Amino acid sequence: MKPEKYRALTELLARASICALFTFLSVNLLRDFLSTGRITGLLLLASEFLVVVLTFVRRPASLVDRSFRAGVVTIVSIASPFMLRTSNGGLLPDIATAAVSVVGLAVVIVGKLALGRSFGLVPANRGVVIAGPYAIVRHPIYSGYVITHVAFLLAHPSGWNAVLVVVADIALVLRALVEERVLDEDERYRAYRQRVGWQFVPGLF
Repeated sequence: MKPEKYRALTELLARASICALFTFLSVNLLRDFLSTGRITGLLLLASEFLVVVLTFVRRPASLVDRSFRAGVVTIVSIASPFMLRTSNGGLLPDIATAAVSVVGLAVVIVGKLALGRSFGLVPANRGVVIAGPYAIVRHPIYSGYVITHVAFLLAHPSGWNAVLVVVADIALVLRALVEERVLDEDERYRAYRQRVGWQFVPGLF
């Protein structure tokens, strides 16, 4: 198979897989909302919906990491949140976990608006973005994901969800590191990295 056809096929499979996982998550969270009225899950759904939309509108990359390592951390970080499941009860009232989730979702939305069509799945260079939250941390969208994941776990505590959140967020950190190795090929990104030293949380990490 020619490289162009192979890339087109993998793009199609990636989009189809994400749509299928999103549908699977949607059914579970909407069913829970209709039966309990809890909204924390819907906020997670809104965050993941942005992944689906931007997957279809992202611009082509000038450099893509197609290594096995990059593929694994990308798949794990994307697929794990889609497999979260609702549970009975919560460690905090729904209003509290929803408030935490709103903060995470706001960070995700602002980060994705700043990133625009430069959003991607696998580590790649689709242009260096330094505006908005990217002037504070290098991976604000991932920071927002972590917040929404934690909020969901507090609202729906279970061993299954705890494992998925830990696995997903470790994969996000590894994905960020792999992305930076790709972007370091770009002189503009190296200059940006010198200016913005924090990856996820200002003053901490």
